[in-house]
Amino acid sequence: MAYIAPIHRPTSVRHALRTHLLSADEESLVLSKANRIEIWRLSENTLTMVHSKVINGTISVLQKLRPVFSQTDLLFVGTERFEYFTLAWNPETAQLDTAEPFTDPGEHHMRDSQSHDKCLVDPSGRYMAMHLWEGVLTIMRLGNRKNTATTLEWMDQVRLSELFIKASTFLYTETGHPKIAFLYQTRADSHDSKLATYRLTSDDRDTLASRFDAARDRDLDIDVPDAGATMLIPVRKVEEEVKRHNFRNVETAKAHLGGLIVVGETRLQYIDEVTKRMVESSLKEASIFVAWTEYDTTHYFLADDYGSLHLLSIITNGVVVTGMETTRIGTTSRASSLIYLGNSLLFVASHYGDSQLFRIDLRSEKFQDIIQLVQVLPNIGPILDFAVMDMGNRENDSQLGNEYSSGQARIVTGSGVHKDGTLRSVRSGVGLEDVGILGDLDHTRKLFSIASCGSGKADTLVVSFLTETRVFKFDTDGEVEEVESLCGMAFDKQTLLATNLPYGQLLQVTTTGATILDAESGVTIASWAPGGERVITNASANPHWLLLSVGGTALVSLSLTNNLDVIQEKEISERDQIACIHVAPQLSDVGVVGFWTSGTVSIIDLSSLQPIHGESLRKSQDDASVPRDLVLVQVLPREVAGPTLFVAMEDGNVVTFSISDDFKLSGRKSVILGTRQARFHLLPQQGGIYSIFATTEHPSLIYGSERRIIYSAVTAADATCVCPFDTEAFPGAIVVATDSQIKISQIDTERQTHVVSLPMGEMVRRIAYSPAEKVFGLGCIRRELLNGEEIIESSFRLVDEIKFDQVGKAISLRTPSVTEMVEAVIRAELLDSYGNLVERFIVGTSYLPDPDYGTTSDIRGRIIVLGIDSDRNPYQILEHRLKGACRSLATMNGKIVAALTKTVVVSSYEETSTTTGQLTRLASYRPSTYPVDIAIQGNTIAVADLTKSVSLVRYEAGEEGASPKLVEVARHYQSAWATAVCHVEGESWLEADADGNLMVLRRNPEGVTAEDKRRLEVTSELSLGEMVNKIRSISVETSPGAMIIPKAFLGTVEGGIYMFGTVAPHAQDLLLRFQAKLATVIQTAGHIEFRNYRSFRNGERQGDGPFRFLDGELLERFLDVDEKTQQEICQGLGPSVEDLRNIVEELRRLH
Repeated sequence: MAYIAPIHRPTSVRHALRTHLLSADEESLVLSKANRIEIWRLSENTLTMVHSKVINGTISVLQKLRPVFSQTDLLFVGTERFEYFTLAWNPETAQLDTAEPFTDPGEHHMRDSQSHDKCLVDPSGRYMAMHLWEGVLTIMRLGNRKNTATTLEWMDQVRLSELFIKASTFLYTETGHPKIAFLYQTRADSHDSKLATYRLTSDDRDTLASRFDAARDRDLDIDVPDAGATMLIPVRKVEEEVKRHNFRNVETAKAHLGGLIVVGETRLQYIDEVTKRMVESSLKEASIFVAWTEYDTTHYFLADDYGSLHLLSIITNGVVVTGMETTRIGTTSRASSLIYLGNSLLFVASHYGDSQLFRIDLRSEKFQDIIQLVQVLPNIGPILDFAVMDMGNRENDSQLGNEYSSGQARIVTGSGVHKDGTLRSVRSGVGLEDVGILGDLDHTRKLFSIASCGSGKADTLVVSFLTETRVFKFDTDGEVEEVESLCGMAFDKQTLLATNLPYGQLLQVTTTGATILDAESGVTIASWAPGGERVITNASANPHWLLLSVGGTALVSLSLTNNLDVIQEKEISERDQIACIHVAPQLSDVGVVGFWTSGTVSIIDLSSLQPIHGESLRKSQDDASVPRDLVLVQVLPREVAGPTLFVAMEDGNVVTFSISDDFKLSGRKSVILGTRQARFHLLPQQGGIYSIFATTEHPSLIYGSERRIIYSAVTAADATCVCPFDTEAFPGAIVVATDSQIKISQIDTERQTHVVSLPMGEMVRRIAYSPAEKVFGLGCIRRELLNGEEIIESSFRLVDEIKFDQVGKAISLRTPSVTEMVEAVIRAELLDSYGNLVERFIVGTSYLPDPDYGTTSDIRGRIIVLGIDSDRNPYQILEHRLKGACRSLATMNGKIVAALTKTVVVSSYEETSTTTGQLTRLASYRPSTYPVDIAIQGNTIAVADLTKSVSLVRYEAGEEGASPKLVEVARHYQSAWATAVCHVEGESWLEADADGNLMVLRRNPEGVTAEDKRRLEVTSELSLGEMVNKIRSISVETSPGAMIIPKAFLGTVEGGIYMFGTVAPHAQDLLLRFQAKLATVIQTAGHIEFRNYRSFRNGERQGDGPFRFLDGELLERFLDVDEKTQQEICQGLGPSVEDLRNIVEELRRLH
């Protein structure tokens, strides 16, 4: 059984709207990203997201409607599965409410429209036309009465003679009757353009839909001279001083404002809606325009396919149109939509790169000042390829992760298209940004920040080592000085505790005693030392009490308000020892003690050292785990919950308890943070709450958010000690000690996805990571438009993993008379000419014949083997020419496997010198149509075919002089347009297809018949809703009781990164029933059923819900609902609400 959960949600923006959604006085920007709707507010020239809504479906249509008598808009949303609904903003709940859902099942004999689903709304905001099927137009409208104003009424579904529509729009009309225009071509294979306009309705009350009869109902029917035209822009009417009348002789009429612009590749054509008079203008240079938005009645912004922004101006004489011109005004991301927000602000929504907000100054005389970038909304889609750099563990360059990494994997993606291409480093977690390094100091035991006399903020750092203490003082500018003495503190011993006390006093606790010092004079006010040769092993304090562990066998309670008077001393029985102690900072008389032998924890009264309440932490007699650290603090706001006790166990578990007013422990939870004990470090936050920095092999931040406690990985794998350091020079900072140095850092308050971007200016089509060389090898494609000619060049280049910048010289992949495209890049360990394993990059290319030269040879691609020299420059070792394009590469036991056009070939590789080598063909296999991806496990090759799913091929070495061969051992007999394949475990493989489906296929070598053994059976399937471009397998160590075992990462066209895993057998039944219960209880916008959303669907069949596949995003919504709903979900499942919360928290920490 399989599991999938998002690491990085899709960021590609497909649709954008400017709308009065939140209120009549405020305009909002609404964006759609895969299956989410986001509402953004513009304030102080900055966009801020105010709401996000998940949809059970991939959004294909987004429009706004304006009901009659309403001052706000409705959102109309459609999904790829033809499910539609309207959404209205509820100001009382601050949520989007579903106003009206409905489904269009369509007709099975209808063909999908050739372009994307189109939804048009007329200028009044009440009439809607949808073009979903070829030659069919669906017409709807909002009701006219107050009680039906938000109800969409079905008018008709009419047949169109215009089958191949390229663009369509509603027009601004003088009569007020809705009119629609179609830009179409006569046949699918014809290169022409025609324009037709129709009135949408046939009666004066606009209640009956027109029949759209080409012979009788067409209002306009003309040939467009520019065959490449793909865009229509409706032009608003302008009030005229002298109202014009309909002309009987249109030959003498002039074109007025209020019509339509046909935008072509080489010319513009304006058509008056009333008189049908036309005005044509030629473009200065040919362009392919992809998006537009209105600036005012006579000016429009146009975006082209190459990322240039143009201003289209209508030249007028009064209201008479005399011409048009376009002017290039800047460069943006390649736009999927343009939205003018007013106040000279333009939003560029992009699927191909980052979405951007620009300030426009059309009066500027300087070209570079016309558009100025104000804000960027990052987008890592489309992800063309990615590499898993590490799994949160860089020791010995290990790629092996563990289940506690909590999203620590660093994934480097090749993102964006053409000039928007970038290299992105993606890591999820709580970010640490180093702002300074104190020095190289080894083996730090503890850190403390204190304020010197007269300082309102901390300005001194106390660093404790095994045998000494060192102190560093900071001034207001951040300059640091190590001091030889401070307030009479002892520097020749290890400091266990140092903190400020009220009234200008300072407390220092060492292994030999406790001392209260005057912070101004350094005079010792009071001191205490254990008798004999006993030493203090642990200390904890709040402003009133100091609790000490002496020799691990005695507890001593000292009053800080009475100059270290011994209030109580208690010897622990010989059968037990003190493992850890803690004094609650917000509970004046309460402490906590953890015991070694018994494995228990007790809340004690500090005035008497008597236990108030105790709890055993061991679940069985065989459990020998010991509590090693404690904190009792307020992590959630007081109105949400009381204090929480955190206990770090020796085995890496963190056990938590809720504390009642009478200090009873309840609501036990257990979370695994690592394989060794965690150390807790308190970080005060605003509002009287704390965050906890837990240091283990994978540090985590424990904090409160959304009414629950969250454990999130921190992007600092080597932290050992931490303390807050809120100084004048470094406000809100912390100090982090590692095994070798001490750093000052800024820390995020909660988990975020951290993306570091390296703009490449070209498309990063393929990426491979070399741990030995510590570089990424990139296969890049550059597209430029020079003097009206499109130039495409490929290259291979290196990027350093540390500096995240290009190194060495790029190798241009260029062959005369053809365009060479990089298709595959892999890293491999191969034998050099001396027999040593060395790092090599292998590049596969394809040739696109130049139409000016034609086909001059039978060579269709190359395989190139590259080495890296001492100056980190790539150099060529081997060039092997192919008669087929090389689409994918892999290595198998030192052999190179290449997926060529219609062939998979296994070749041996041999380096004959440091700069020469040779490939020898050993065996080949011919797939059904065209191999698009390959994956290798042992001597088995999985071949993803363009149309025929996946086949498994085994490489058999020749015996007794026989030639090696590739033998097909199994096949998936259903058709699927495969895009990627990956090995999961054993005989299981993961396949992704172009329809956004995921399938787990399993070979059964123990089948009864030969046919059973040759058939790949589907063991799990689900619709992800996004096309997966690449799947990378990962190796993860898990504990025996782990429910989910991560197996792979997936990168999608929409910019989503997902973690795929398998489900342990003992958890399958519970999690399947849990998911089914969640799906029935939790409602999403549009009331679309989860089972319909996630069911497999392609051109041949549709499943009935996800089959043995868990959706982690749905499971995690359990934490977002109220406790009453959680109890409803848990009924009949078995585990309690707390148990399921713990389970979901564990699942959440996997990604």
